[in-house]
Amino acid sequence: MIIIGLTDIHDDTKKLENISADLSKAGVVIISGDLTHFGHKTEAALVINEIRKYNKNILAVPGNCDHPDVSAYLTAEGINLHCQCLIKNEIAFLGIGGSLPCPGHTPNEATEDELGAWLDEAVAGLDPAIPLIMVSHQPPWGTLVDKILNGAHTGSLAIRDFILKKQPLICFSGHVHEGRGVDSLGKTKLINPGPLREGRYAYAEIENQPVGKPVDVKIKVLRVKTFF
Repeated sequence: MIIIGLTDIHDDTKKLENISADLSKAGVVIISGDLTHFGHKTEAALVINEIRKYNKNILAVPGNCDHPDVSAYLTAEGINLHCQCLIKNEIAFLGIGGSLPCPGHTPNEATEDELGAWLDEAVAGLDPAIPLIMVSHQPPWGTLVDKILNGAHTGSLAIRDFILKKQPLICFSGHVHEGRGVDSLGKTKLINPGPLREGRYAYAEIENQPVGKPVDVKIKVLRVKTFF
């Protein structure tokens, strides 16, 4: 199964047409939060409907820039992973939305304790033999995918601890725009492709994936043509 990961769309869907070939062949399209730019369910619906032009198999978590009714909209559409685990194609997808408190105020923030409790609740009762993929707007602390420009880490310790304990195959994240990259925590591949508006998206391929086997994960970047 091919998985395409998008993040930090912030209402800007113009690049979707350019990645339509990969979108259309994906078994699932993951959105790691910030569908909107401080928007509500109306703006979120516009984003989801644009993606549905190419693929209707979508799973998402809200980001810190999405108002609470965005999460309610995703739930009504049956595609919300926030605080829950859904099994698709014999793979468990677990999600956590929002972020830690940011400089200034954003609409969807939580504490480390809340993030940890939500993750434990979401995974309760899951058969450990089922391969697990995690979708988190906030990246884990102390990795390439949570670094800001001055080199400081801004991720979540609770999310890091959960990954080290449960070792999902992949953790798709976003939030830290400059933290784009691929890293690992134990056997878990971490990927933050950066904002979609930059022409960046995550690409992963999983086929009959046993627990513990590394997966192929990479960031694809649209190339800008230069004319002389």
